[in-house]
Formats: sequence, structure tokens, C-alpha cells
Amino acid sequence: MSIGAIAESSRHPGPLERLESLCDKGSFEAIRSGVRSPALGPRAEQGDGVVGGLGRVDGRPVACYAQDSRFLGGSLGAAHADTITRVLELAERSRIPVVSFVESGGARVQEGIAALSGYSRIFRRNVRLTGAVPQISVVGGLSAGGGSYSPALTDFVVMTKQAAMFLTGPAVVREVMGEEVDTAGLGGPGVHERNGVCDIVAPDSRAAAGLARAILSYLPQAAGDPLPYTMEIEPEISDPATAVPTDPRQVYDIREPISGIVDGGSLLETAPRWARSIVTGLARLDGRPVGVIANQPRYTGGVLDAESAQKGARFVERCNRYGIPLVVLVDTPGFLPGTRQERAGVIRFGATLVRAFAAASVPRVTVVLRKAYGGAYITMNSKDLGADMVFAWPNAELGVMGAQPAVGIVNRRELAAAANPAATRRTLAADYAEQHLSASVAAAGGFVDEVIEPHETRSRLIWALATLSGRREP
Repeated sequence: MSIGAIAESSRHPGPLERLESLCDKGSFEAIRSGVRSPALGPRAEQGDGVVGGLGRVDGRPVACYAQDSRFLGGSLGAAHADTITRVLELAERSRIPVVSFVESGGARVQEGIAALSGYSRIFRRNVRLTGAVPQISVVGGLSAGGGSYSPALTDFVVMTKQAAMFLTGPAVVREVMGEEVDTAGLGGPGVHERNGVCDIVAPDSRAAAGLARAILSYLPQAAGDPLPYTMEIEPEISDPATAVPTDPRQVYDIREPISGIVDGGSLLETAPRWARSIVTGLARLDGRPVGVIANQPRYTGGVLDAESAQKGARFVERCNRYGIPLVVLVDTPGFLPGTRQERAGVIRFGATLVRAFAAASVPRVTVVLRKAYGGAYITMNSKDLGADMVFAWPNAELGVMGAQPAVGIVNRRELAAAANPAATRRTLAADYAEQHLSASVAAAGGFVDEVIEPHETRSRLIWALATLSGRREP
């Protein structure tokens, strides 16, 4: 369900209403929450500030809970924590996904350490469930302290435009740090969609519930279970090459060729405003879920840096947990150089992406669209890093660096002695590219499995993933 297909509510719905908007009609059943009928009023919905229970999404069982900011600000006390941990316990026992609607002022001051202990129990359950069943958090209002930690321990975080998350509020920041900042500036969606804390921003709680349902449609019930299947939809454009300029220096939006590869309208991009030189998202190929990770030439030419490596690594690990095959689209000139990147720990974060790909056990197929140079060639799921299959388009280049800088190193003496250095450089660069960088040379060396025409990309990926997954013909 797309955001646009969900009507924006004119008011903030209560916890029971949010859970019912998530679940199939009439399927939600509350536990430990005192819910009997909406007619009994808000107090009956509260269950000490939270409503928890079980329901179904597209016919599949889910565990879910929603905090109620109308009751002591949604603050967490011992009984409140008991309800949440019971929901998480049932999810673990039943091997079903968890969706939480988080809106809490943090630990309940009146209960002291008992409230803190409640958060500890919830965090422990979140960690136990990591990699076992999918966990999705929807943050719909103010979530402070422990109310921000729990979402960060789950697989996906959706925020509404009205939401905010932070460990310490504006008043504490003002008193301790002397900084003047409001709630939105400290931890609103505009902050967290740019730092990777939030995966997707929705206009309101109803839209966020729709997004949670959409995310679940790509995920298994539990790790090791089959992925959901839907009918195949033809891609939005017939040939992805029409969206990719032949000039390797010309920028373009990688989402356009993606739309010519995956099922039409199926790309659900995650963290689109964080580390924008790389695109990550869930999609479908032939009706089956895949994870797409692609360099984005539209931003800084598609280079990898400390942040994009973090983003990519987290996404690869997330897909690997739940058996989602990976499609890797490569068009990158390398890692971003400079003192700022080295100080940001680009070596360490680049290594996390290398580690994530090397450790992944799901089928993973790489397609080089235009270029893959240097350490970024290795890092973006190269053959010897463990890619199951690597394809390249005919004009793609793969190597240590581009031809122009390469001849500047290899042929520096010849260039220094040339009567016309510019013309000599062009000739030498063309020769170097043909001998060392072309896709055909990479294929001859076994670094690329096959050079394919761009219009074949979708069919070859479908074939490769079907083969690697061991699927039989229908």
C-alpha cells in the first residue's frame, strides 16, 4: 500500500485505532490491555498506557502493540513493560513479526528503577528477536530516552511527520549544553531521515501503518521461512539502458534504470535522504522479494564514503538475516578521498561493507553498468568477494582506476617527453582502457561471468536468482 493510497487522518488516532489500521479488518485481539470495546472510552484502551495483542496482516499472523501518549505521556512503568515483553515473548514463541507503535516520554519517574528495569527487559527481548523475526517500529509522536532506544534495536523504523526521537529533550540540552533547539530540530524526522536512524517518513499514523504492512509484504514470517510471493508486474520501462548516459562522466538517477529491472512500482527505498550516493531498498523480481543496493551517480558521482558504506552494510546484513536475495548495481569511480573522510573512519566503515557482503549467505548477483574502480570495485560485491554471479554491460569498465589517471602514473615519463602531451594522453588512455578496463577483458579473466546487453538485465537476474535459490520450473 503506497502512502498516497492512505487517507491522512485529521487527528491523532488512539492506540487501538492504530493497531486496527495495521491489522486486517476484525483480526486484532488484545491481551493484557483491558480492551473490551471502544465504547468504554480511552481508559479501557490504556492497559497502563499501552495496548498489545495479536492480529493478521494480509492473512499472516503478527504481534503488535501501541503506546498511549494520553496516559501519563505514554511513559513506561513495570506493568506497561510487562505487556510489551509478553507481546515480544509470544512473537518469539510463535515465530511471527512484531510491529510496535512507539510514543513514549520514557521511563516513568514515579516508578524509579522499576521503570528502568522494564526497559531493560524490552531491550533484551528486542535483541533476542533480532535475526529471528522481523521487527518494525512506527514512531508517531514524542519518544524520549528508552522510547528511542527500542526502535533503534528493530529492523525498520518508520516515523511520522509529527514524531520526534531523542535521548534527552530540549530542556536538558539547553541546561547542560547551552544550546537552544526545539523538538523538531533536536529529533524530528528531518533530522533522523538524514542520519540513518529512520528508514521512511510517513505523513501520519495511518500512512505509517500502511507502510508497515508494505514492508511486511517483502519479509518472511521468520528467519528461514519462505519469502512471500505475488504476481509479476512488468517493469516501468522496457530497457534500463535508456536511462543511463553513455558518457561515464554524465550523472543520472539510478532509480530510473532500477525501474527498468524490477517489477513495476515495487521499489520501497529505505533511508533515501541518508548517504545519498547509494540507494538501498526492497523490490520484487518476477513477484519475489529482493534487496537492491546501487551506487547513485546523481550524488557525488556515486562514490562510496564512510556514510554510504555504513548504509550499505546495514542493508546487506538486514537482507541476509531474512533470506532476501541481493541485486547489486554498480557504477562508481571509487571511494571519496580526502582528510575529512579519513578522519570520519572511512577505512573502518568501508570494511563493514566488505564484511557484510563477504559474510552474506543469501544469493547475490552483481551487475556493473558503467564503471567499477579500485577499492569500490571490490567492496560492491565483486566476484572474488563472494558474489554468486557477476554480469557487466558491454561498455562497462572494471579496474584499479580510470584510464586517464592510470596513464598519468604508468606513462608519466612518456607524457613528459611528448610533443603534444594531451593528444598522447588520449591515445594512451584509449589503449589502456581497451587492454585493461573493458568488460570483455574482465570476462576473459573470469572476473565477470558474462557480458550482457542492458535489455537482458531483468531476465538474466530472474534466471540467476531462480537458479541460485534452487527453484524448480512451474
